[in-house]
Amino acid sequence: MISLAGRDILHAWGKFVFTGVGLGLLIGVTLTMAGVYRGMVDDAKVLLDNSGADLWVVQQDTLGPYAEASSLYDDTWRGILSMAGVARAANVTYLTMQVRRGERDVRAMVVGVVGGEPGLPGQPGFLVAGRHLSRSHYEAVADLASGFRLGDRIQIRRHHYTVVGLTRRMVSSGGDPMIFIPLKDAQAAQFLKDNDAIVRQRARTAANPAFSTPNVLDAVLASQSSNPYVNAVLVQIEAGRDPEQVAEPIRRWKRLTVYTRAQMEEILIGKLIATSSKQIGMFLVILAIVSAAIVAFIIYTLTLGKIREIAVLKLIGTRNRTIAGMIMQQAVGLGLIGFVVGKIAATFWAPFFPKYVLLETGDALRGFVAVVVICILASVLAIRAALKVDPAEAIGG
Repeated sequence: MISLAGRDILHAWGKFVFTGVGLGLLIGVTLTMAGVYRGMVDDAKVLLDNSGADLWVVQQDTLGPYAEASSLYDDTWRGILSMAGVARAANVTYLTMQVRRGERDVRAMVVGVVGGEPGLPGQPGFLVAGRHLSRSHYEAVADLASGFRLGDRIQIRRHHYTVVGLTRRMVSSGGDPMIFIPLKDAQAAQFLKDNDAIVRQRARTAANPAFSTPNVLDAVLASQSSNPYVNAVLVQIEAGRDPEQVAEPIRRWKRLTVYTRAQMEEILIGKLIATSSKQIGMFLVILAIVSAAIVAFIIYTLTLGKIREIAVLKLIGTRNRTIAGMIMQQAVGLGLIGFVVGKIAATFWAPFFPKYVLLETGDALRGFVAVVVICILASVLAIRAALKVDPAEAIGG
């Protein structure tokens, strides 16, 4: 039996291959979009893993510290540390901002951590170069994605910091690299007003009769120069303890909101990146429709170009099922070429994306099945046109 699909591919292999490459680039974009979503989910999980925490204690009725703003007094951790089942507790601040090095700005999440005791929650757990923070001021540990190197001088707000350590895959849920600095410096960067604002506020306070008494005035001025707040307290629980059983007394007696790992993951994935995931889902649907339209158009065009050959096959008694199968083989072959090209392209350009792109094998397998199904469905129009061909056209002009 003559293979119409194979014969036509060999006859016009250039057109077929170039069409497959174009379709492949479109499939590559589709796989990359799925990888971007997987990367966002992985960034959220990595953020939680790197925190080293089992519980996140935040301001009451907030989704902090990642999805919403949260503010706690920095002595809250002492009371939490005394609760049953708590092994370690440490303050932490998070601030997403532009960090300057020379004339270059880098978008980063600045994390204020408690130095000293190794293994406290919040600290960077793994360094690829340099050392951990050992001083109480003006040192930083940066993620490699920031582009900073050991010894670099970076500027955060009004102060300069020296990069003493480098880490890898320490990122925020949005993929911004993390920069760790001492907690006191981070509190000043996040909560302390600039000098001009303090001067203006002092003048406003002094001019207000309600604050004219010396004791009250001194207290107000002192509060403007201090910054006794953090965003959260990260808690590690004792081995074998149930996180929810440890969290419940903190909620009841400390009047604070406490999230377990599962709850925090739901906040990050289910709420913080929910809109982005819906947008990516819409792009995937649109790309699938466009891919189906391209395959349908190409196969239909190729089929119309060989109407006479199809009529000859019908004239010699070839069954409609055989003709339909040949056209479907051609469509699937085009899809296979496109998928191979798309998978190679996505693997090649994924590392160059500014955001982390995670290409999972499961997504590739699902993409392969989707491509085959789309090609089969797209060939229906061409099959209908082929089956309507009159065998008499093989004899006519």
